[in-house]
Amino acid sequence: MAKDYYAILGVARDADANTIKKAYRKLAQKYHPDRNPGDKQAEEKFKKISEAYAVLSDKEKRSNYDHFGDSGFHQRYSQEDIFRNVDFGDLFGSFGGEDLFSQLFGGRGGRSSFNGHAGFRQQSLRGQDYSMQIHIPFRLAVTGGERRIDYRHEGRSEQLKVRIPAGIESGSKLRVAGKGGPSPTGGKAGDLILQIEVDSDPIFSREGNDLLVHIAIPFSRICLGTSVEVPTLDQPKRVKVPAGMQPGQKIRLRGFGVPATSKKTAGDLYAVIDVEVPKKLEKEQQELLQKLQETGL
Repeated sequence: MAKDYYAILGVARDADANTIKKAYRKLAQKYHPDRNPGDKQAEEKFKKISEAYAVLSDKEKRSNYDHFGDSGFHQRYSQEDIFRNVDFGDLFGSFGGEDLFSQLFGGRGGRSSFNGHAGFRQQSLRGQDYSMQIHIPFRLAVTGGERRIDYRHEGRSEQLKVRIPAGIESGSKLRVAGKGGPSPTGGKAGDLILQIEVDSDPIFSREGNDLLVHIAIPFSRICLGTSVEVPTLDQPKRVKVPAGMQPGQKIRLRGFGVPATSKKTAGDLYAVIDVEVPKKLEKEQQELLQKLQETGL
């Protein structure tokens, strides 16, 4: 179920940092487990408002949440990511209790336990995440598959085999668990974040889940109607071109775009019609065109 962090804290989407902090402090004191011993509903509410504050109090996380929405944000941020580097400071005054957040979140807040007087104190630090940009071929991005990448990790060269999901786009990120920096306190290693850039293709272009391919057809064949072979990701497919079709119009090949996944239906392939204009004409062709011109064509 989608989470609206602004609604959870009861603040407007343009609320400033101080407003967000005040809203969280007020709600946290109301639902704090120390004030509501044994109350599971209050505990769940406290978890939700704490998660909302962890995101909205951090400029980068908040920006990503606003940009990608709840679903896209949680594809990019784990529970550990959400609570990483959150400074709860003196928000609770005398409230607290040793290891409160570790108890409530099952250690997924991961780096710390809670102390009401000192805020979060480091207990088992997770290693730093590393980031790396990789380029992948257009067709691999569309159809999905495996990609081997060379990676230098902690002074050693490694070759990683990465699963590329079908339909991935430029700007997407893939997470390779445990291939980031080591933990300085014996905790979990960080992750490797792969930033995906998709190379262009000489035949196809892409609009969302659909593919486009340009087909050049001689003027005479467009006027009279014809059939042409349209390249697809698999085998070429012959399609009819109706007489009089205009340049720039498209012929739709349903289901021949980006393949279907468990979350998306297959896209379509559009053959964009272009007029093929010869650079040179034979004498007979020139004479025929001159006669056509005289008829007003």
